[in-house]
Amino acid sequence: MTAAAQSHAAAEPSGRLAHVDALRGFALFGILIVNIGVFSSPFYGAGITDPAYSRPLDVVVRWVIAWLFETKFYLLFSFLFGYSFTLQMAAAERSQTAFAPRFLRRLAGLALLGAAHAVLFYQGDILLTYSLLGLGLLCCRRMAPKRALRAALWLIVLASVAWAILGALSFLDPVPAGYQALYKAEALASIEAYRGTIATTIAQHIQELTASVWFTVLFVQGPFVFAMFLAGYALGRREALANPWRQPRVLGLLCALGLLPGLAGSALYATSSLPFAGGAWELPGLAADLLTAPLLSMSYAAAFLLALRTRALGFVGVWLAPAGRMALTNYLMQSVVCAFVFTGWGLRLFASVSPLAATGIAVAIFAAQLPLSAWWLRRHAYGPVEWFLRALTIGTLPPWRGARAQ
Repeated sequence: MTAAAQSHAAAEPSGRLAHVDALRGFALFGILIVNIGVFSSPFYGAGITDPAYSRPLDVVVRWVIAWLFETKFYLLFSFLFGYSFTLQMAAAERSQTAFAPRFLRRLAGLALLGAAHAVLFYQGDILLTYSLLGLGLLCCRRMAPKRALRAALWLIVLASVAWAILGALSFLDPVPAGYQALYKAEALASIEAYRGTIATTIAQHIQELTASVWFTVLFVQGPFVFAMFLAGYALGRREALANPWRQPRVLGLLCALGLLPGLAGSALYATSSLPFAGGAWELPGLAADLLTAPLLSMSYAAAFLLALRTRALGFVGVWLAPAGRMALTNYLMQSVVCAFVFTGWGLRLFASVSPLAATGIAVAIFAAQLPLSAWWLRRHAYGPVEWFLRALTIGTLPPWRGARAQ
């Protein structure tokens, strides 16, 4: 039996799926690689040259991250949210308790955590969006799996077409000549704020949330997050991840079908976001990426599960599963650490670290979280934030120590 199969078998008595936790940990790593760019630079994703870091190496690092990481891993995380939704439904049914009130309390907890996270530490928070879109998922809990998959597909296609139309219109209405100068002035103001105090950091978060971040989260990410919610729900209803290795050829086919179009669309997106491409190409590139990114996320997930089945890489699941089991705690702690490194909460290194160095910091943070997560879960039933959210969900205090529960 391979390491992956052994971890799966060991997970059954507690009701956990170790490979699903490992997949969640994998997604968490990809999210951190992207998020640290926002923490470290005011020019991240702006399509404008960073005057301090514009060497060929800096450009290549940004391009690779945009190509392989951006818009892919939050989709995988969202898929797993939808899949876990079905596990929570099953748990409520086993305990003979009403599911909707439990899930609404869970969403309220996510909203509370997300609002605090966005204002205090990271303006690009996704938890508040999850709490809002989770209401829609709750309304779909009796939807047939095939219908949910069709709805997810239509949502992806229609939202991508809408952005493609906006991209076509952008050629008729080019970026104003003074846009770059205005953005650079705003970037300098954000540098001053994030290198200031905790108060100026929080004020800058609030300003960015109201000025642009909420638009991006709701209208760029939002439709695709909900589409992946539905896809995860559909596969969860079919228990597709209970033992994904029953049909390894299906995983191989999913990987092959999504890889080439996904990489091609992402390459177009990564190239269109470079400063020399011109602002008119950004929206068409984004539309191509939004359409194909779910395919690449699907390929990543299938390839990861196949890798777990091999003797050479089966150990990766053992390393990642604890981090994925307490993913919410780790997601928030990543922001706390990054806020300490880059903003007025601590070292104030905002706009002072190259893209490669920022990526190295992200790898170091996640590498530290792997053993810390395993250490914590050997002594506790849940991660600390997971414990709080579960207490709110079930309306009573779960065990702080002891055996894990679903």
